Amino acid sequence: MTCVLLIPGSTRDGSLHTAALRTASRFAPPEVDATLYTGLRDLPAFVPGDPAPPEPVNDLRRRVAEADAVLFSTPEYAGSLPGSLKNLLEWLIDGGVLTGKATAWLSVVAPGQDEGARAGLESVLGHGGARLLRAACVRIPLDMRAVDEQGLVTDPQLHQALQDMLGALARVSAMPKPAPSWQVQSSLYPVITRSDMPTFGRKPF
Repeated sequence: MTCVLLIPGSTRDGSLHTAALRTASRFAPPEVDATLYTGLRDLPAFVPGDPAPPEPVNDLRRRVAEADAVLFSTPEYAGSLPGSLKNLLEWLIDGGVLTGKATAWLSVVAPGQDEGARAGLESVLGHGGARLLRAACVRIPLDMRAVDEQGLVTDPQLHQALQDMLGALARVSAMPKPAPSWQVQSSLYPVITRSDMPTFGRKPF
């Protein structure tokens, strides 16, 4: 069983992104335990290095630490991430719980409508040391007309698409992390290979 925490970037219950994640939780495949996080509005403003963070922050960190993977779906506000989601991510980074954590994003809008938010999300996740599973990041454009009064997407084809996405996330998150390369890479210096390294009087490798 793969545990996936679903985090929407909107504080609005009727958000299309929240509806998509709520539906993903309801129709998750049998091998995936997908839980929707609903505490975004309860998080206080981030205080760097707070030695005694409030309980909503501790609860968030516990949920993320216990999850095998975290899936985000966020709207774009003013060309970037919503402030509420950025606040959540800052609490997670400060707590160190994103380091090595498998993460992915789900986009539910047409191309070009959330590029700033997705770029911002990937950047912040990178700063937090998260492991972004690009193979599990997908775009499934939705329409609010496909959401019923319970806040669920009604199209069975979209149910299947969400199931496939969660299944892919479970498979990719279970794969071993790639071993780090011994090569030293830099934006200023070329890659040094074994054959190029000086031996300084010693036998070559």
